[in-house]
Amino acid sequence: MKLRVPLLVLFASLLAGGAVTSCATKPKVDWSSRIGRYTYDQAVVELGPPDRQARLSDGRSVAEWVVGHTGGSGVTFGIGSFSRHTGVGVSQTVGSGGRDKILRLTFDANNQLVEWSQN
Repeated sequence: MKLRVPLLVLFASLLAGGAVTSCATKPKVDWSSRIGRYTYDQAVVELGPPDRQARLSDGRSVAEWVVGHTGGSGVTFGIGSFSRHTGVGVSQTVGSGGRDKILRLTFDANNQLVEWSQN
């Protein structure tokens, strides 16, 4: 019984450590440096097809990509023991408070990047 608790703690540590190390973040893109040098085709190759797109009357096109989501969910993992009994629990919380992160790129009539924004 005394061996079971340390093994559960070790398992939980490995599980938590794996979850943390598996979340790699991409380096931030300097969109301002790409103005005039980045095309719509390059954006599609890099980001995939846009989630929304519109052509404006002056020949420009605006494309939006959902690049992430903020807030709204979480997962917790816990271990507890009482006397000679040990328990493990996992819970998931999902809320409606999150919102999508949108990258909006505007291209001129020649499909060159002229403007960008991100919320």
